[in-house]
Amino acid sequence: MTPETQMIVGLIIGVAALIILVLKTKIHAFLALIIGASLTGIIGGMDPVKVAETISAGFGSTLGSIGIVIGFGVMIGRILEVSGAAERLAYSLIKLVGKKKEEWAMAIAGYIVSIPIFVDSAFVILNPLVKALSRKTGKSVVTLGVALAIGLAATHHAVPPTPGPLGVAGIFGVDIGLMIAWGLVFAVPIIIVGVTYAKWIGKKIYQLPAEEGADFVRPDAPQAYQEFLELSAERSKELPSLFRSFLPILLPIVLIFINTTLSAMEIKGGWIDYLLFLGQPIIAVGLSLVAAIYALAGHMKREEALERMEEGMVTAGIILLVTGAGGALGQVLRESGAGDYIAQQIASLPLPAILIPFFIATLVRLVQGSGTVAMITAASISAPIVANLDINMALAAQAAALGAMIFSYFNDSLFWVVNRMLGIKNVKEQILVWSVPTTLAWLTALVSLLIANLFV
Repeated sequence: MTPETQMIVGLIIGVAALIILVLKTKIHAFLALIIGASLTGIIGGMDPVKVAETISAGFGSTLGSIGIVIGFGVMIGRILEVSGAAERLAYSLIKLVGKKKEEWAMAIAGYIVSIPIFVDSAFVILNPLVKALSRKTGKSVVTLGVALAIGLAATHHAVPPTPGPLGVAGIFGVDIGLMIAWGLVFAVPIIIVGVTYAKWIGKKIYQLPAEEGADFVRPDAPQAYQEFLELSAERSKELPSLFRSFLPILLPIVLIFINTTLSAMEIKGGWIDYLLFLGQPIIAVGLSLVAAIYALAGHMKREEALERMEEGMVTAGIILLVTGAGGALGQVLRESGAGDYIAQQIASLPLPAILIPFFIATLVRLVQGSGTVAMITAASISAPIVANLDINMALAAQAAALGAMIFSYFNDSLFWVVNRMLGIKNVKEQILVWSVPTTLAWLTALVSLLIANLFV
C-alpha cells in the first residue's frame, strides 16, 4: 500500500467511525471526533505519539482563537432571553414593517435575534408572539412560524458569534468580521425564499391557535385580516427599550467591522491601534456582554444576573468541546498529509472547490442531524483540503456552514421544536412545514455561493 493510499484509507475509516459513533452509539460527538481523529492519524501512517500531540495542539489552537468569544456570546444570549429584549425587538419590527407584512417582520426578527441566541431557544422565546399574531390577524400560524424559523436558521448557520459559524471561521482561519459580513449577505436570499414558501404552505395548512389553551383549530375558510393590536402598556413597561435591546447585538458587529475595514486598508498607528484593539472579536464581544449586563440586567440582583449568565455557560461547555475536537481532527489531517493529497486530486477535477466543504457538511448533517456538528466536521475535513486551492477562504467557511442547512428532519431538535410548537402532528405535514423549507434554504445558499464564487 502506497503512503497516499494509506492516508486516504485512514481518512475514510476515521470519518466512517465518527459517523457511526454519533449515529448508532451512546458516545457523544465530542469523544467521537477525538476517536475519529485518532483513527485517521494512526491508520494513515502517523506515529501514534505524534497523533496524540497533534490532537492536543489542534484542540488548543482552535479554542485559542474562538473559545473566549463563544463563552461571551452564550452569556449575552441568555441575558437577551430572560430580559425580554428579544420580544421587544420582535414587537418593534412588526410596527416598523407595517400591517399585512407580519411574516416579514417575524423573519427579520429571527434574522436579528438568532445572531446571539441559540436557534431552538430563540424560537421558544418568540413563539408566543407568533401565536398572538396569528390569533389577532387571522394569518395561519404556520406562515408566521415558518417565516420566523427560517429567519432564525439563516443567521444561526451563517453569522458569528453563533457558535457554529464562529467555530468554522476559527478552523478556516477566516477573519470574523468577513464571516459576519458574508453571513448577513447570504442570509438575505434565504429569508426571501423562506418567507415566500411560508406564505404558500400557510394557505395549504391553514391553522390558527385556539382562543384558550394550547390547542389549534383549522377553520373551513381563511378569516378576514385584522390589524395586530399594539403592545399593551403594561407589557411595554416590563420590556427594555428598543435601543437597550439592540445595543448588545449591534455593538460587536460595528466594532468588528471597523477592525476589518481598517485592517484591509492597512491603516494603523496612533489612536487607530486602539480602534483595532476594540475591534478584536474577544474585546468587542466582551464589551457587548458588559453592555448587556448593565443595559438589560440592571434591575436584577447580582446573584440572579450571575446565575443567568452561568446558565448560558452550561450550553457553551459542550459547544467548546465539540469545536475544539473538530479543530483536532483538522490538525491531524494537515499533519498526516491527507489534506494536501486530496487537494491535489480535486484540483485536477472540473469541480468548483467551493462545493467541497458544502457537500461534506450536507452529508454529515443528513446522517447525524446536528447542524453545529455538521459545520464543525465539514470545516475540519475540508480546511486542509482547500487551503492550497484557488478559493476565497471566507466563502469556503460559509460553504461549510450553509451546507448544513439541508432537509432538517427527525434527528434534528429544531424539527421537533418548530412542528410541536405550531401544532403540526401529521408526519407528511411536518416534512412540508420544516424539512422542505430548510432544503429550499440549502439550495438557495448553494446558488448564492456559486454566484459569489464567480466574482470573488
